[in-house]
Amino acid sequence: MNNMIKKYRDLPFVVKMTAGFLLGIIAGVVFRTDTEVLQPLGTLLIHLLSLIAIPVIFLTVVLAVNQMNMMQLGQIGWKLILYYTITTSAAVLVGLGLAMAFNPGAHLTLPNTHVEKPATPHFSDILLRIVPDNIFQAFSSGDVMAILFLAIIIGIAISSMKFSSDKKLEEYGHLLEKVVSAINEMFYKVLKGVLAYTPIGVFAISAVAIGNQGWETLRSLFVFIAVFYLGLLILWVIVYTGFIKLSGMSVRYFLKQTREAYTTAFFTSSSIASLPIAINAAKKAGISEKTANFALPLGAVFNSDGGALRMGISIVFAANITNLQLSLSDLIIIVLIGTLLSIGTAGVPAAGLVTLSLVLTMFGLPLEIVVLIAGVDAIIGMGGTASNVMGDIVGAAVVDKSERKKLSPEPQINH
Repeated sequence: MNNMIKKYRDLPFVVKMTAGFLLGIIAGVVFRTDTEVLQPLGTLLIHLLSLIAIPVIFLTVVLAVNQMNMMQLGQIGWKLILYYTITTSAAVLVGLGLAMAFNPGAHLTLPNTHVEKPATPHFSDILLRIVPDNIFQAFSSGDVMAILFLAIIIGIAISSMKFSSDKKLEEYGHLLEKVVSAINEMFYKVLKGVLAYTPIGVFAISAVAIGNQGWETLRSLFVFIAVFYLGLLILWVIVYTGFIKLSGMSVRYFLKQTREAYTTAFFTSSSIASLPIAINAAKKAGISEKTANFALPLGAVFNSDGGALRMGISIVFAANITNLQLSLSDLIIIVLIGTLLSIGTAGVPAAGLVTLSLVLTMFGLPLEIVVLIAGVDAIIGMGGTASNVMGDIVGAAVVDKSERKKLSPEPQINH
């Protein structure tokens, strides 16, 4: 028995998720509506995702922000943030546009779920909710925007203490960083336990969905994947290519020099794990060491074009399944909130699922949708991560070009 548990634990996460999804499909086809007996196993996973999402995102954002010396942002920082804003907005619009055109999830329903249209907050409501009047109430009520705000200001406070000229403050800053890191590691352990159970929950949810609706569920997921990769193609061909030309480089040369970075990101599904390779690839493409060393770690934490694209498609998918009529402005607000929540979670396993769980909870949408998407998460995560890394390197190239222009009037050589 111990050997079986050990073998299961040692299997790659992608293999376990795929196996759970495929076995769920087989069970649904064979046993049809009898698979409803598995419903509690899926519900358990939903409870676990709800339990872990807020602490994981809060602690990760605190640590991500506290790693930055605010003085280092300077001129390079605001240029990168402007670039991230443009590409993320493009990804949101592409994702929403394609999803509304192709309607993934149409004609699909989830058993035992009833959803009323969520009250989409207006911009003024969001601003007022961002700053909580009670820190403990923000956590107990699960007010996501308030929690994100607290994470950012606490991260900034710790960072300012760490880089303070006052030795006592500096010491306290490093101590607080260690405490937050230790608590974060503890929740990582909990998250690993949740992820170990996830394939079982995926098996149960997919079995019940297929058992009740058959191939309609699979067709909807295939449409979801196809729309996502079409969105990535548009992002690369139009947005990234445009910025590469703006940086003064040949597109073919740039893609050739950086291919090791985005292919590694594709197969590892981790921006953080790909970071050293991405920095080397950026230098090979002609980006200065100073810009590459600053821009790429910043992008790995704060830039998530693939996540924004995925969030747009996921929300339309969720709205179609629950038969909700959401306006374009409703969708944009929900997706932008989801994109903000993805800040700093690049290094978290299954970060997309954790963030999507939180967004669906926030707007009263069923978490069974997350579990359905989890079945194809590996395929989506690969393309999304490659796009995130590519976007980071392109951003570094654009900023590097502008910095070189200031230092020297000489034109940059096209390759």
